[in-house]
Amino acid sequence: MSEQQRELQEAARRFARGELVELARELEAQDEPVPADMMRRYGELGFLGINLPEQYGGLGLGHLEALLVLEQFACVSNAVAFPVFEALVGPVRTVERFGSEALKAAVIPAVVAGEATVAVSMSEADAGTALTDLATRAYDEGGYYRLTGTKRWTSGAGHARYYVVYCRLSDAPGAGGIGAVLADRDWPGVSFGKREALMGFRGIPTRDIAFDDVRVPKDHLIVPAGGFGRLMSAFGLERCGNATQSLGLAAGALEHATAYVEERRAFGKPIADFQAVQLRLAEMAMQVEAARLLIYRAAANAAHQPDGLPSQLDSSLAKCFANEIVRSVTANGMQIMGGYGYHKDHGMEQRVRDGFAWGIAGGTTDVQKTNIAAALIGRRFDQRR
Repeated sequence: MSEQQRELQEAARRFARGELVELARELEAQDEPVPADMMRRYGELGFLGINLPEQYGGLGLGHLEALLVLEQFACVSNAVAFPVFEALVGPVRTVERFGSEALKAAVIPAVVAGEATVAVSMSEADAGTALTDLATRAYDEGGYYRLTGTKRWTSGAGHARYYVVYCRLSDAPGAGGIGAVLADRDWPGVSFGKREALMGFRGIPTRDIAFDDVRVPKDHLIVPAGGFGRLMSAFGLERCGNATQSLGLAAGALEHATAYVEERRAFGKPIADFQAVQLRLAEMAMQVEAARLLIYRAAANAAHQPDGLPSQLDSSLAKCFANEIVRSVTANGMQIMGGYGYHKDHGMEQRVRDGFAWGIAGGTTDVQKTNIAAALIGRRFDQRR
């Protein structure tokens, strides 16, 4: 890393460890998202604009710098890191990459300042991994689009101001009719379902969204019909962000367990002196370091891609590996800590619960493996036939 990158990483670490630890406990206990005043603080310190263009208030730095910051927040908790994830590697990047100048000027500065958040609304009851089966439709009514349908599993639903909604914009079958529009929470016809009760992800509200003949202005079109491939091309960076959320959990678990084994004593000595504990710690450290290097490589190699984004192969390798090792690392951390690891007051069991989510969200680990195989062989596989 360069000196600037190290300084940025350290600034994020100081802030996260100094101001967010107690907040993370509150979000977990109350299952509430990061409050508005702290969101503005994120914005004031520049953490929501690391790799967003300077013309919209961002810092204009690279994707690696963004992931360095995200990792430090995720070491504390996924909930406090989620606004950073959404701004730097999530749906805001779709708006920045494909939206009109007017739309970007209206949305991105508000995100960078911590005044608004953007969520992505993709899945439906019958369209998850098979996303091209989605049925939500935006009808062209001349002066506007009429958006109708119901979305599932939207993280941030009800809390976020804006939603990148994947929908059908024409009658073309499969991916050919799919594009995306940006919807506003406060528009007539937008409503939200009950808060989902999930195994983890407390502090990251998840709900259904219903669009009942919602009028969408024409300038809120992000990608027209037939642009599904373009939307997916931007997903490489989101995969790296997903992987970094996993990495942060795992790295935090390793740090927590390492401190614990030096303090905890058994049979008259620190349990770090026992070889069984040493082997677990070593395995955790190897997995964390390998995941970190895969993520950093994907971000660094993006500079050599025509679109400046991580490739499908690099990002899928990083996401799949990080998604798998976070489950192992956090479980080992819980085992090392024994009863304290299983106790809610000590935080390790929360890492276990949160860790399982990332291998489901944003494309399952099995989907990533088919992506990896496709990249290695050089062709896509048709799972429908």
